[in-house]
Amino acid sequence: MPEQPHQPDPPEQPEQRDAGARRADQDDPAPERAEANDVSTAPRVLGGRYEVGELIGRGGMADVHLGHDTRLGRQVAIKMLRSDLARDANFLMRFRREAQSAAGLNHPAIVAIFDSGEDDSVVEGPNGTRTTLPYIVMEYVDGQTLRQQLTEHEQFEPAEAIRVTEGILDALAYSHRMGIVHRDIKPANVMITSNGHVKVMDFGIARAIADTAATMTQTQSVVGTAQYLSPEQAQGQTVDARSDLYSTGCLLFELLAGRPPFTGDSPVAIAYQHVGEPPQPPSVFNDAVGGDLDAVTLHALAKDREARYQNAGAFRADLENVRLGRQISAAALGTAASVGAAATQTLPQAYAVAGTPTAVQAPVTARRDRYENTAGLPAVGHEEDDEQGKGGKGKAALITLLVIAVLALVGWGAVSWFGNQTPAVTMVSVPAIEGMNEETAARTLATNNLRGEKSPAASTTVPEGDVISQDPKSGTKIAEQSVVKYVVSTGPDNLTVPNVTGFDKDEARAELEKQGFVVSGFQEENTPDQSKDKVTKTEPAAQSVVAKGSKIKIFYATGNVKVPDNLVGQDWALAAVALQKAGLDPRKETVDSDKNPDEVLSVDRAGDVVKAGTQITVKVARTPTPTPSTVTVTPTQTPTTTSTDTGTPTTPPGQ
Repeated sequence: MPEQPHQPDPPEQPEQRDAGARRADQDDPAPERAEANDVSTAPRVLGGRYEVGELIGRGGMADVHLGHDTRLGRQVAIKMLRSDLARDANFLMRFRREAQSAAGLNHPAIVAIFDSGEDDSVVEGPNGTRTTLPYIVMEYVDGQTLRQQLTEHEQFEPAEAIRVTEGILDALAYSHRMGIVHRDIKPANVMITSNGHVKVMDFGIARAIADTAATMTQTQSVVGTAQYLSPEQAQGQTVDARSDLYSTGCLLFELLAGRPPFTGDSPVAIAYQHVGEPPQPPSVFNDAVGGDLDAVTLHALAKDREARYQNAGAFRADLENVRLGRQISAAALGTAASVGAAATQTLPQAYAVAGTPTAVQAPVTARRDRYENTAGLPAVGHEEDDEQGKGGKGKAALITLLVIAVLALVGWGAVSWFGNQTPAVTMVSVPAIEGMNEETAARTLATNNLRGEKSPAASTTVPEGDVISQDPKSGTKIAEQSVVKYVVSTGPDNLTVPNVTGFDKDEARAELEKQGFVVSGFQEENTPDQSKDKVTKTEPAAQSVVAKGSKIKIFYATGNVKVPDNLVGQDWALAAVALQKAGLDPRKETVDSDKNPDEVLSVDRAGDVVKAGTQITVKVARTPTPTPSTVTVTPTQTPTTTSTDTGTPTTPPGQ
């Protein structure tokens, strides 16, 4: 059977709905291949017990069929490696690793693996050769992938986003305890069952923690999906459990914002942003997201793995704190403060604790309606004595109506007043921090549920590092999480070096001299950080506290950069990121080679100093196209005979 034309790889493929694959060279024209003469309608059976049913999912690496376990009488899902990939040792290893990685995981939030095996009934080639086809039998999940739900709804309510992410973190906490890093957390690999349960699936590129500590992959190539790659994955560094938490942070961001934290025209552009660009808070894209949930999301997306959540339990605990309206961790608050986000805000209605219900306002009749019914008033045109009996009853009725009306108005006013008041804000007393060491002052404010904002100032009376003054003063009552500003002494006659990065070098000299410093000289450096003649840094560095009149050296950019000379042998994606970070414009050129596909073979002008933005040609390997063998058939010559009757040459039939 001829193979189909090349099909592009979709950005994400789920496991049970589209087989959980990330790479595809071509789509298999049929999940099952039968011999040309086989017209049997009997269901295909694997391992003597699993009947293969309809195709329910397809991806670049595998097809997923609905199956039936005849021995246990239950419905299952059968994931089968595509037959055109079964001859590739890398795909075989990856597929078998998935079965080994996930088989030992038994958790309600992880799709269970029941069995695995290999089938050799697939016929390949004109000679009837058979290919061994591995398969995995797993739990059948009735539901949708998170990717499908995002496509339908775009954004999740914060409460639902928190619930789903907590389920994913439960699964990751368990798999990490079992020593398995997933390495490809994304919406397409999370199922939401019909009753709302979360199921993580597709451990196709999972690796044991001990293995990932040594190397990311054997070929040092990037694995995973670009929108959810951790910075260490994008740079080809070692991968650990915290890489899964970064990917989960990307997923949480998309649930809240309706888009990933980083987007771009190519996987390389997105990987570059993961490495060097700070994400925006999800509240920028969704007004329902509060500052506390912003803080948790941004803390999970910290570039440095040491600065983000260190385990799934800590991440989940902060989400639970947000959901219950409690204080989130100091680490998350610190991350939010460092990027200028408001760390704490009033909980949005979507996930706030239920408050006082709104009272129903009693209807108020109009003046005209109130007096249309005059049955309770005394009759007009009669003497009072004549109507004394009736008048007494009428007056009593009128008084009763008036009392009821007054009580109704008072009750309505009270309900309207008290029912529409906002909840009381918790007030705290500002502690006295003047004279404290700045670290002690910061801890004291945090203990009292307040936030501090410090600024330096010279002082001849207050020791260096101690608080000179504070605003508001101690004893003032302010709302929790309000900012208390305080001034820290830099010692006598000390000055803070201003930040002149990006200034023209002569402008920087003037600014430094204006503030009481002495410029000791200039030094060039080749860097992509600034354009030519712009200041890149100072020595001492900006914000350093030094004595008045200190000497400052100014470093400025030459406009040139050095071409990295250590990229040969790396994957093309990693080399492209490195060249872009160096301020260069990489251009890919593929050549036939026996090296791994996309492995860098050479880099134009490696080690040279060139102008920033120079185009650099990178030659990368591609698998040579096999040359079809040509067999020359020489026809057999048949001797010519002469008829004895006519003398005419004759040729045997068929010649």
